[in-house]
Amino acid sequence: MTLYGLIGRKLGHSFSADFFNKKFEREHINSRYELFEIPSIEGISNILSAHPDLKGLNVTIPYKCDVIPYLDYLTEEAKEIGAVNSIRIDYRNGKRMLTGHNTDAPGFKDALLPLIEKINDRDVDIRKALVLGQGGASKAVIYALKSLGIEVIKVSRTHSEEAITYSEITPGMINECNLIVNCTPLGMYPNVDECPAIPYQHLTDRHLCFDLVYNPEVTKFMVLSAERGACVSNGLQMLHNQAILAWDFWNIL
Repeated sequence: MTLYGLIGRKLGHSFSADFFNKKFEREHINSRYELFEIPSIEGISNILSAHPDLKGLNVTIPYKCDVIPYLDYLTEEAKEIGAVNSIRIDYRNGKRMLTGHNTDAPGFKDALLPLIEKINDRDVDIRKALVLGQGGASKAVIYALKSLGIEVIKVSRTHSEEAITYSEITPGMINECNLIVNCTPLGMYPNVDECPAIPYQHLTDRHLCFDLVYNPEVTKFMVLSAERGACVSNGLQMLHNQAILAWDFWNIL
């Protein structure tokens, strides 16, 4: 039996094990998928040693960037993005080789495009986006947005040369950024009353607000955005897309 799994710090919210184990049962694949909670990225070494039958791993918060030094290779996409969410494990001449890839970017892009078509019906042309958060997920989102020719304003808790803070978001920025993507874990179960501190009162029906959080299905970010007429989406379709892409990556011949 082949083993796959997910590494992260808090995995109680994850859908991955249920998704993959149902896939294995449905398609009669002799594999199983497990969750590996680790308090620090150093724990990946113990997981690999304890499970020589591991063929692939997903990576989630907060290790998508921290895992890179533990890998032998990166795909070109992962190098450009600077974050990894999928690891393929091969053995060559008895030596274990880890290859890092990023399926978040295409997973997000494939989930976003139908929503862009939907808001285009409102005569909205998305050319600029606010991306909330500076973790590994935001790097993939920014990569995908730039591939679509969408300009990005990065928002973080601390000001830097690359990012503004939430308090620096102006009504003018909200007006020109028709797309807002929450790449933070704010609002994720069990902290469902949390949300990014953006000026929701300036949102309109000309905005698309995409939350990468998928548990709960409707986040506070989505509720506050929808109250202003914005088109909203959670991250479940993105997660489904990237999981299928990860499976394809793990099983490349």
